[in-house]
Amino acid sequence: MVFISPPWDQFVMLIGELTLLAIIGLLAFGFFLAFIALYSMRRGKFYFPRLLSSGFTMLEGLMKAIVGLFGLDDEELVRFFIRVHNSMNAKGFESIPVSQRAVFFPQCLRSSKCPAHLTPEGLHCQHCGQCEMGKTLPLLRDMGYRTFIVPGSSFISRMVKKYRPAGIIGAGCIIEVRDGLEMCDRIGLCGMGVVTLRDGCVETLLDWHELFDVAGLGLDPALLPKDLDVSAQ
Repeated sequence: MVFISPPWDQFVMLIGELTLLAIIGLLAFGFFLAFIALYSMRRGKFYFPRLLSSGFTMLEGLMKAIVGLFGLDDEELVRFFIRVHNSMNAKGFESIPVSQRAVFFPQCLRSSKCPAHLTPEGLHCQHCGQCEMGKTLPLLRDMGYRTFIVPGSSFISRMVKKYRPAGIIGAGCIIEVRDGLEMCDRIGLCGMGVVTLRDGCVETLLDWHELFDVAGLGLDPALLPKDLDVSAQ
């Protein structure tokens, strides 16, 4: 028979009480963050953005479950936090010279009949006119940006190591953008995200005007395209 001494018994009870308090505290913090997020969305203004951003990183699953109780879709919450992240990084991104910026596009934006061939620096656009990539890539390069069409997830890390940009814009589906922004935070890059209007693996859609709004942050207006003749695709 094993006997538990009173001091050990008290210690076990203390650990149990502290664990329970920690769980209650996390739940309360999660509900608080969810409330701020919902209130911010409805008011169209970011409240406590740094707290929201760090809290979402720690408690993403819990916050998704909580806002789901209020009828909010998971995707809407992630989109909101991408906007929060962009808002927090906008000032820092403005201060980065365009020569130290890069834009990464997913290959799913191109036409299904795209003739581009793969190179060590990503897919090389042939400007065939079958999608908007052929129009926009030269505009971004004229602004001073380095541009890449990404063939795979590891490609971005390789190009970042090679060219050492200080700031990047990543376009892609909501999960790709979220993961990319988290990667930027980990390695100390100033990242901005633009989410595609439609998910998928082929011929997805992008709001090019939104992309150029981000790309133009902090730049001389003379560098911006005068007539941006592109559609949301």
